[in-house]
Amino acid sequence: MAHFVWLLFLLVSSATACDRCVHQSKATFVSSVEALSSGACGYGSLALSLGNGCLAGSGSPLFKNGAGCGACFQIRCKNPYLCNGKGTKVTLTDRNYDNRTDFVLSSKAFMAMANKGKAQDILKAGIVDIEYKRIPCEYKNQNLAVRVEESSQKPYYLQLKLLYQGGQTEVVAIEVARVGSSSSWNSMNRNYGAVWDSSRFPDGALQFRFKVISGYGSRWIWAKYVLPADWKNGVVYDTGVQITDVAQENCSPCDYGTWLAKGEGARAGSGRVNSLDSRMLLRNHKADMVLIQETKKVLLEKADRRRFWLVDDCEFESANAEGRSGN
Repeated sequence: MAHFVWLLFLLVSSATACDRCVHQSKATFVSSVEALSSGACGYGSLALSLGNGCLAGSGSPLFKNGAGCGACFQIRCKNPYLCNGKGTKVTLTDRNYDNRTDFVLSSKAFMAMANKGKAQDILKAGIVDIEYKRIPCEYKNQNLAVRVEESSQKPYYLQLKLLYQGGQTEVVAIEVARVGSSSSWNSMNRNYGAVWDSSRFPDGALQFRFKVISGYGSRWIWAKYVLPADWKNGVVYDTGVQITDVAQENCSPCDYGTWLAKGEGARAGSGRVNSLDSRMLLRNHKADMVLIQETKKVLLEKADRRRFWLVDDCEFESANAEGRSGN
């Protein structure tokens, strides 16, 4: 049955696999970042170590019944007066039940979309038109980790939370076995969000393998030693493996470029700005012409806004979680 569910998930993902294509929607914000860290993905306070406070909640198409937890997106609003061309990077940590928007962002992420001096204006707008695309999550020098949840009761019940899932992927199955065994794998179940559990697991040190899909591609990732025989509740354990897969996609065209603020130029080594950025610049240029024709005051304000703001505090940097254990 588990294999059938996974196959169905893969077929649906394959049919809609175009994460890097740009989608149009709306976004709003919540003032308290805790509202996005204690929700449907189960990250709790560890959510802050995933997205540096730049968090998001989204609805069913992106939440994917919990498989979308931990996914990373780049989002920018479409109002050139309020917003820069780079936008913000966010990590999905909760489900959004607001039917008016696809995304609810932390206020930090929402303001990061704004031009310099316009952060309060974008907050006053409340809801803005956006375009977004999924991007690979990057955790520098950070492996996939699992946290043993407090509800675990050795040897009867094991509950884990996945952390620092890199790349552009979904984990759709987890199996557990005793270290050194090449058979007798037991399946774990998704309890909710990024939390998995099982009442069937062996004694001793434990190894895991993760079924990862990326677009229409998939593979098993084997972590040969994760939990020691004396594993403890509340401790984060390093799996020793990294997930860096980028989705194989079957749509055209897809946006493989990097969104940049005006004047920032192309990323070093890329030698180009993608076509969406070019169109954004064109729209901004036309808006400039209108402003120039209106009043000199507005022109001066616009000129001041050309000292562009780089949103460096919404990059993905992982913090060392308390209670981390190396292997």
